Amino acid sequence: MDVITLDFETFYSKTYSLTKMTTEEYIRGEEFQVIGVGVKLNNGPTEWASGTHKQLQGYLDGFYWEDSALLCHNTMFDGAILSWLFGIRPRVLLDTLCIARALHGVEVGGSLKALADRYSIGAKGTEIEAALGKRREDFTKEALSRYGDYCINDVELTYELFGLMGNTFPRTELKIIDLTLRMFIEPVLELDVSLLEDHLKDVKQGKWQLIAEAGVTKTALMSNLKFAELLENLGVDAPMKISPTTEKETFAFAKTDQGFVDLLEHKDTRVQTLAQARLGNKSTLEETRTQRFIDIAGRGALPIPIKYYAAHTGRFGGDDKINMQNLPSRGVNGKKLKRSILAPKGHVVIDCDSSQIEARVLAWLAGEEDLVTAFANGEDVYKQMAMPIYNVEDEEAITKPQRFVGKTTILGCGYGMGYERFVDQLRTFGVDMEEAEARRVIKVYRDTYFRIPNLWTDASYTLQLLADKEVGQDISGSFSTELGRKGVLEVCPELSAIKLPSGLLLRYDDLRSAQGERGPEYTYQTRKGRVRIYGAKLVENICQAIARCIIAEQMLKISKRYRTVLTVHDSVLSCVLAEQEQEARAYIEECMRWVPVWATGLPINCESGVGVNYGDCEL
Repeated sequence: MDVITLDFETFYSKTYSLTKMTTEEYIRGEEFQVIGVGVKLNNGPTEWASGTHKQLQGYLDGFYWEDSALLCHNTMFDGAILSWLFGIRPRVLLDTLCIARALHGVEVGGSLKALADRYSIGAKGTEIEAALGKRREDFTKEALSRYGDYCINDVELTYELFGLMGNTFPRTELKIIDLTLRMFIEPVLELDVSLLEDHLKDVKQGKWQLIAEAGVTKTALMSNLKFAELLENLGVDAPMKISPTTEKETFAFAKTDQGFVDLLEHKDTRVQTLAQARLGNKSTLEETRTQRFIDIAGRGALPIPIKYYAAHTGRFGGDDKINMQNLPSRGVNGKKLKRSILAPKGHVVIDCDSSQIEARVLAWLAGEEDLVTAFANGEDVYKQMAMPIYNVEDEEAITKPQRFVGKTTILGCGYGMGYERFVDQLRTFGVDMEEAEARRVIKVYRDTYFRIPNLWTDASYTLQLLADKEVGQDISGSFSTELGRKGVLEVCPELSAIKLPSGLLLRYDDLRSAQGERGPEYTYQTRKGRVRIYGAKLVENICQAIARCIIAEQMLKISKRYRTVLTVHDSVLSCVLAEQEQEARAYIEECMRWVPVWATGLPINCESGVGVNYGDCEL
């Protein structure tokens, strides 16, 4: 297979650029223009081509794309141009930006310049600065030639980076990169404009209604100081918190702050209304995203921007300012955005979600065989947890509220949650529990499934090994390079990392230990500063990373037969012909229950839903 390394140079200005617009909006915009393109076939010389759209089309059509791999740095951009404007879809999509994120971590610079410096392969040019505001016809022959040299250099850097990074990069991960990029570059889903316009109208009316009910101005609601004064006028102290950035006390007015959540549930309805009005006007995500969907619909199908290796644990993330990872899904109004996402005519979408995958991975990794067996047999593990909590011997005697506490315990306490947070978590679901009772429930959990706390302890020891950059010894005197179930993870002290089943690393750069009041405390370096890590948190990171490894491989199996169009956390959305619905649903569920060889014994299960739109895929 040929590898074609490519880089487009395009028109940009102070108002029309990727810093001001989304990738989709920029490429599909009326002002968009390709100035030129650099192309390198295998290890041959890089060519620079510039001309009209028709001329560039003829030039690009001269390559055998059907059996070639496209290589770019940020293929989401260049691949979309190639597909949307020139109708070219290569057999394989490669991306040095994606590879760099996985190899070096999401915290390091992934730009072409940063990577070229990192690998000492040359310098990225600066000629792009002189191209600001210039369309192709504005360049002199000499200036266009210099711009071409700049583009050629970028192509050569990209090609050399791929040679350095790609040779050792896991082949399965290359396939996952390809699949993720195609969700954006080759869009198939459509949007219901009328539903979106109705929803936007409702969102705007709702905001003004909240303001009217609160009897205050929008300016007062948006100002932290004035909002605090409004609360004080109602006899309520403004909730405070310690800022993780400044380490100083500040207002706890974020929608996820417990103090603000308490305002929404305050006994005084005036306080509730005030908080609701603040939330409705401060959080404009629903309004802006709905408008963005409407705008996209006017330009074509919905490209799904999913960022490969977006999180420290390798999980996927949202991108391009529409974040498909956190679309509202509760209530009639909450599902309108999802319902606006349509399968093309004659098709349906199937949403398949991996059931309790993190809790299952945790039990399996810790060797908690009774819990693993219960998951494997399809038993009600939430009732089984509630039984020792409430000292009930008959599972059928467990009430619905008791089962809910058992569920919250199983899903929430596996990563060392303390009693205060447990109380807060229950409260968000309308369940009140005294702190003493919360302490008791957590103790019951840890006593019942004691191998899980033991895994936290082992993980704390692993952190010390990583911080010391030494390989320790286990109780038998043998050198210990593993954590959890044998053969799954490899501890790499010299890299301050843990090697995952995917072959990639869970990194803790510049991991340091310091003596605290209760023993060693560990932190590692990120762009935002140093982050605390401890045994139970490391276990959480590992379980999320393992779950991601499994979901990604399952997604690849699905894509062999059916088009995968979106992944959200532990679910995969596929688009299939309506006439193939039954057969496709069975196959997709089979794939989502498949377990990799390295995860033998892990009880994976799933549930699926189907609909003509995303929102109607009830699980």
